Amino acid sequence: MKRYIYFLLTFLFLMFWSSCRKDFEFSPSTGNLEFSKDTVYLDTTFTNIGSSTYTLKVYNRSNTDINIPSVQLGEGNSSNYRLNIDGMAGKVFSNVQIQAKDSIYIFVESTININDFANDGTFLYTDQIQFDAGTNQQNVELVTLVQDAVFIYPNRDYDTKIIETLSLNIGGEEYETDIQGRTLQPNELHFTNEKPYVIYGYAAVPNGYTLTIDAGARIHFHESSGLLVSEGASLHVNGEFSADQDLLENEVIFEGDRLEPDFADIPGQWGSIWLFEGSTNNIINYATIKNGSIGILCDGGAEASEDALKMTNSQIYNNTGFGILGRNTSITAENVVLNNAGQSSFAGTFGGRYNFTHCTIANYWNNARQFPALLLNNYIVDADENIVVTDLTEANFNNCIIYGNDNPELLFDEVEEETVNFNFKFTNCLIRFQDYTNYYSGPNYDFEDTTHYHGNIFNQTPDFFNTEENKLIIGENSAAINQGLPGFASQVPTDILNVNRTTTPDLGAYQHITFPEEEN
Repeated sequence: MKRYIYFLLTFLFLMFWSSCRKDFEFSPSTGNLEFSKDTVYLDTTFTNIGSSTYTLKVYNRSNTDINIPSVQLGEGNSSNYRLNIDGMAGKVFSNVQIQAKDSIYIFVESTININDFANDGTFLYTDQIQFDAGTNQQNVELVTLVQDAVFIYPNRDYDTKIIETLSLNIGGEEYETDIQGRTLQPNELHFTNEKPYVIYGYAAVPNGYTLTIDAGARIHFHESSGLLVSEGASLHVNGEFSADQDLLENEVIFEGDRLEPDFADIPGQWGSIWLFEGSTNNIINYATIKNGSIGILCDGGAEASEDALKMTNSQIYNNTGFGILGRNTSITAENVVLNNAGQSSFAGTFGGRYNFTHCTIANYWNNARQFPALLLNNYIVDADENIVVTDLTEANFNNCIIYGNDNPELLFDEVEEETVNFNFKFTNCLIRFQDYTNYYSGPNYDFEDTTHYHGNIFNQTPDFFNTEENKLIIGENSAAINQGLPGFASQVPTDILNVNRTTTPDLGAYQHITFPEEEN
């Protein structure tokens, strides 16, 4: 009973106190606000693409609750910036209150049309947030670098909100798909390095045409977007060696359309470069392909006299699915570096023909994954749940490194049939494969069988420089040093950094270096 009376009296006291409490009394601001930064830099954006949201914190360090008569953008309602204060969006605000020893957040965004300004391809757009006026006015500067680009996007019916989808020519017949995108026109089939390209949906190279991409070009894909090289079409990526390995000024770079540093290494920002079945003579040299779902999806062409894809001096990393996914296709790769894939860095599936020489196939994905760095199989499961088996005609890996942060990093997924070939060979490769539980058995894993294995090194360190940053050059402690066969090195006489390897070839895409000492 006494406890009940105590709680009742406490409740009545709180009710009485709250009813007598006066509302906060806010005094006018005196120009003594403090800010988390004096300039908000909104990272580079493309014209007409909204920026990320940036945060500014405003502090009232005084012992007095204050009222700021006005908070507004310097250009007012005509500004290309947008603000959000305490859940209210706008460009001009009145009577913004901050309690004593407290703070508020202001969120800043921008969308800018570079065509509204005279420019040479880039434009520095500035404004400021003005707090109060007159002698009490304080400013925080806003800065955005806007970059012009060539935009490729499907048509949209704004009444029905239906977006154009691709129609593909397959075997001489037109098939409608549900893939959003459009076919490139003949005058769009040459990508230069004058402006970046921003692609929405899938841009398709039409039958009988070649998309040519010049050295130094930059191709950016929006979410769920990519390139599709149709049957009878080709892709030629003509990158060149770059002296500056940070700028990669001559490489062709494929990545997402978010330019902010926070997105620099985020996987899954776009779809894939899809080399459709029947595409032919696809050539990629000195390219970086990063942050997609599947870097390259290459279909069909296993029986063709000419490889579906020849890839040289290139790197693919940070893809949520596969770096390269081949499906009954033919690929030749030299000086190719693959890393960080949510499934396999390279998967040769449903048979095919694959020849990799002086390549580094690694996978240091930082989350769980189902498959190893390198996967080979010879079948698919069709829509009716039937297993369809075909020949793995050849899969040759010469002077390569196959490694990662899982174990093992090599898997054969074979459906055995007497009339179906499953041919592969690893020659002078550094491979991570330790089967502690004796789970893997059968002739494919007989490492003494010279039909499939010759001169390989197992489970010794490749001594990569920095796997998290996809820097897979090898150092002085690498087991790969001077382990390559000269015959294969003569086929690929310089490494991916244009260093001669013919005398003492190391395994993988790089000749080793002495790592720079870390600064204290």
